[in-house]
Amino acid sequence: MYPILKAEKLADKIFLMDVEAPRVAKSCQPRVAKSCQPGEFVIVKIDEAGERIPLTICDYNREEGTITIVFQTVGASSEKMSHLQAGDSFHDFVGPLGNPSEFVKEDLEVLKNKKYLFVAGGVGTAPVYPQVKWLKEHGIDADVIVGAKTKDLLILEKEMEAVAGNLYVTTDDGSYVRKGMVTDVIKDLVQNQGKKYDVCVAIGPMIMMKFVCLLTKKLEIPTIVSLNPIMVDGTGMCGACRVTVGDQVKFACVDGPEFDGHLVNFDEAMERQRIYKTQEGRAMLRLKEGDTHHGGCGQCGGDK
Repeated sequence: MYPILKAEKLADKIFLMDVEAPRVAKSCQPRVAKSCQPGEFVIVKIDEAGERIPLTICDYNREEGTITIVFQTVGASSEKMSHLQAGDSFHDFVGPLGNPSEFVKEDLEVLKNKKYLFVAGGVGTAPVYPQVKWLKEHGIDADVIVGAKTKDLLILEKEMEAVAGNLYVTTDDGSYVRKGMVTDVIKDLVQNQGKKYDVCVAIGPMIMMKFVCLLTKKLEIPTIVSLNPIMVDGTGMCGACRVTVGDQVKFACVDGPEFDGHLVNFDEAMERQRIYKTQEGRAMLRLKEGDTHHGGCGQCGGDK
């Protein structure tokens, strides 16, 4: 079992948890926290019969052996998970999985000469944070754009401000700092302020990453995206996260989750993502309505 040390609601339907992730072997240091890197993810299960949920690592404390995860409720399993409190435990907590961010493997002196721009949308702020933090710890300041629909859905602002070189916050409705999309901020920084970037890293909703990549391609800024949003199983067995990158078929969970955003077929990936949304909705109805849900619509399978 993997104890939850802290459980906090960050915003509507967005939750943060600190989890103790010990190694079963002799090491007194928790394995996941000892070896994880920015960009990697874990798979959690609430109980023995629970769904496997892949979540990008938001933060880690190697000394205390803890992993921080942030998730948004989208289906029945994540809804159940949102009700867990400090003192509860996960049945399984597996990782680190996937591949770390490319810059982790780069020569540090070469990396220090690059200018990074991170673009985070919504809950995508969580996986962006450890990347920016890693760069900060290695003497590299990165510019960060964080976008949210409204002020109430903005997360980890203070944490990001502490590690970013410059933090630019924008909200769709203009309820905080400035009004506009993250792409508007990119245009302002590059075209109006004359900033130059060697690499852009965009993580957030698929539609946001698509339009960021369309813009950065015009601006000739190499762009990395994380396709964690389309992962289901997390081990390459289900094929749900199959995606076309250039002329190759990849799987986000084993080949990624990060890819060259200018090569990703976003329309295809979003179409695959929509297939699973219907199933998540049906499961959520069964969870919320319990014994009163009889599937009379003939669509959700609740009558079977």
